[in-house]
Amino acid sequence: MEEEAGVRRWIVDITRWRPSPDQFDAAAALLPSHERPAIARFVKEDDRKRALVSRLLQYSLVHHVLRIPLHQINICRTPEGKPYLKDCSAFPNFNFNTSHQGDYVGIASEPICLVGLDIVSISKPQGETTTEFISNFSSYLTDHEWNCIVRAGTSCEVLTEFYRYWCLKEAFVKAMGAGVGFGLHRLEFHHEHWTDISIHIDGEVTKKWGFWLFKLDEMHLASIAKGHPEDAVSSYKKALSTVSVTEEQLHSTLESPQEAFTLWTVEQLTESME
Repeated sequence: MEEEAGVRRWIVDITRWRPSPDQFDAAAALLPSHERPAIARFVKEDDRKRALVSRLLQYSLVHHVLRIPLHQINICRTPEGKPYLKDCSAFPNFNFNTSHQGDYVGIASEPICLVGLDIVSISKPQGETTTEFISNFSSYLTDHEWNCIVRAGTSCEVLTEFYRYWCLKEAFVKAMGAGVGFGLHRLEFHHEHWTDISIHIDGEVTKKWGFWLFKLDEMHLASIAKGHPEDAVSSYKKALSTVSVTEEQLHSTLESPQEAFTLWTVEQLTESME
């Protein structure tokens, strides 16, 4: 049940959608014309599908939650690429974030706190061992995280452990609206069997953020980061209605039970937009 107004967790399995060229073009035609070049620039069909479904999710969710007619929805992007709504007065800080990798495209929204979503596909490395693969990312991990990863067990467990940390770091950076240059090594995650997850930023623990991990299937994970609006980067902060959140509001949001993801089909999305 979607109990809290403005909170949504939607996901689409793109492998279930095999559109003809005409069906693909019909779905793309539901979007504003300025959104279509960003889809067409992809060469591979799966990449085009992910780009299209990501935008369909954004417009459908805004239409669904805020009851704004589709032709009046104005989604802008910060210089770092973070999407935001112009002129949204229904909630103090309605914001949303999308992610896609592997079979899934997803979106998460929140009415007050910043929200970040990241989806990862736990694919086995090609042409190198798991240790060699994760070594490529060692500069983005702290010593504590690296030790937790390499001691996780089998190569499959090590890989999954790495992706859990990676997923959380990406969700946090995306929630803030930061760009690709943000130093992921500055973030260190602690947890109790991947519940009660906390973050240390530059060595300091913060109580202004909450994190959750979801297992979508055997090969895909998703993470949600929720945090205080004052931690948004400057360009994104300007897009928010307010960065003032009371301790009570923040605590209530971070302590509330987490919504499960609702699985949508592309057909359902397009029907909701027609």
